[in-house]
Amino acid sequence: MFAVIKTGGKQYKVAENDVLTIEKLEAEAGSTVTFAEVLMVSGDAGVNVGAPVVAGASVTAEVVEQTRGEKVISFKKRRRQNSKRKRGHRQLLTVVRITGIKAA
Repeated sequence: MFAVIKTGGKQYKVAENDVLTIEKLEAEAGSTVTFAEVLMVSGDAGVNVGAPVVAGASVTAEVVEQTRGEKVISFKKRRRQNSKRKRGHRQLLTVVRITGIKAA
């Protein structure tokens, strides 16, 4: 059984015991989160596609840790103008383990 969920403006295909790295969620490590925006559920009964979400379906996950992504360097230079700018960015991320998929 698998499902497609939407969180942080992105879509993820998930199954039980999958470990995902997603956009930061306001939850502590060890706590449980529920994703209500389930776009599709596939199981023994077949495929159930929502319009836009599947009514009554949810995916539960356990927060493993809060972390930060790799550093991304943004460097801009204007040639012959003695102008340059260097900025770094590290995205805040949450690592979750999918514990259950509940179909409608």
